Amino acid sequence: MLPQYHVSKRLWRVALSAILFAVAFSLTSTAFAQEGFTNEEIAFAIDNLTMFIAAVLVLFMQAGFALVESGFNSGKNTINILFKNIMDMGVGAILYFIIGYQIMYPGDFNGFLGFGGFGIPGQDALDASYFPHYQTDFLFQVAFAATAATIVSGAVAGRMQFRSYLVYSAALTGLIYPIAGSWQWGGGFLSELGFHDFAGSLIVHAVGGFAGLAGAIILGPRIGKFNKDGSSNALPGHNITAATLGVFILLIGWFGFNPGSVLAMTGEGNTIAVVTVAVNTFLAACAGAVVATAISTFMSSGKPDISYALNGLLAGLVGITANADIVSNFSSLIIGGIAGALVVGGMVLLEKVQIDDPVGAWPVHGLCGIWGGIAAALFGPASLGIQLLGSIVYCAWAFVTMGIVFYALKAAGILRVSEKEELEGLDLSEHGSVNYPEFGTTIATSGD
Repeated sequence: MLPQYHVSKRLWRVALSAILFAVAFSLTSTAFAQEGFTNEEIAFAIDNLTMFIAAVLVLFMQAGFALVESGFNSGKNTINILFKNIMDMGVGAILYFIIGYQIMYPGDFNGFLGFGGFGIPGQDALDASYFPHYQTDFLFQVAFAATAATIVSGAVAGRMQFRSYLVYSAALTGLIYPIAGSWQWGGGFLSELGFHDFAGSLIVHAVGGFAGLAGAIILGPRIGKFNKDGSSNALPGHNITAATLGVFILLIGWFGFNPGSVLAMTGEGNTIAVVTVAVNTFLAACAGAVVATAISTFMSSGKPDISYALNGLLAGLVGITANADIVSNFSSLIIGGIAGALVVGGMVLLEKVQIDDPVGAWPVHGLCGIWGGIAAALFGPASLGIQLLGSIVYCAWAFVTMGIVFYALKAAGILRVSEKEELEGLDLSEHGSVNYPEFGTTIATSGD
């Protein structure tokens, strides 16, 4: 126990901080009033600040994905995976800025495809009442595009050429994802039908998950993953500490992803909605981790596997993303728990059919993305028929279109690295360097 003096000193610091905050808030409000700002202008500033903070949190998820994907894979491919995450953001942001944003939000169009122009609306007019809103909205939306793209990185890890990955990333962020998003968030035909995907269980995660599934199938498994008799070999990740930290970063980033999708802090009911969405998100994540741990423990005769717990937490997050705004706190626990069970089943299924997905991208994002859309009908007011239709549309769109891209790259002979390069490691063969030089310049065994 701390001495009374130190407790009192701490209380005084807390009280002083509260007083200073109150004074600063009062002075800010007074300044706004003296400058003649209206309530609408103040609300506009607060909403833009909220969106900016949410966008930064979602962008921070790139760090989480980088740690998760590299940690779950061999140490000889670390630089390659980190590099892919950087390029998902770099290439993706540029293409989404040039064409993607106004494909996704084209204004009036026929419900299937539209294009409002290049860049961000209003960027030339610099109208103070028009320009800032689109700037913050773009920053928020481009973070979602980067998330959809980087999901695939883990599914194709360890055997895909870097140049081909750049082609894939450009296609997804510039065309495939924006077109898919326009059907719902851009006012397209699924929106008109009443389809509900609040923050992107399907639009972001299922699109990324099924794109990753197409890549994993066309690429084929990593060397040594499956035996001739159909059995599989464990190729353990080299740094579970990094993967665990990455999952916690993703959890933090998701508080921008889901609550930020309310798109405003002011206005009737919005503040309550933001907090409710945040609580639902957190509860679903916790339930997913617990259920996945319980099932994996039963499957392994009493030995829990942390990889299932980590993916279970992410599964809960994906499952609640479509419906966090329309379900209760108790429903979010059920939704997250079922997602945790589904991700375990999905990972086992891929092993049975000999599809190599090193990080479980399809079970987490694809399978649980579908579940999130269906849960919006089972636990909320959405129509089950429309939710099933939207699920089929998004999964088929991502799988077929990206399957074509991956198959074209394979036909051109530039999709997969050679056997020698794969055994040597993509860090060395693709980038001429290694992440762990103390172990030598050539690391030829998986899991190092």
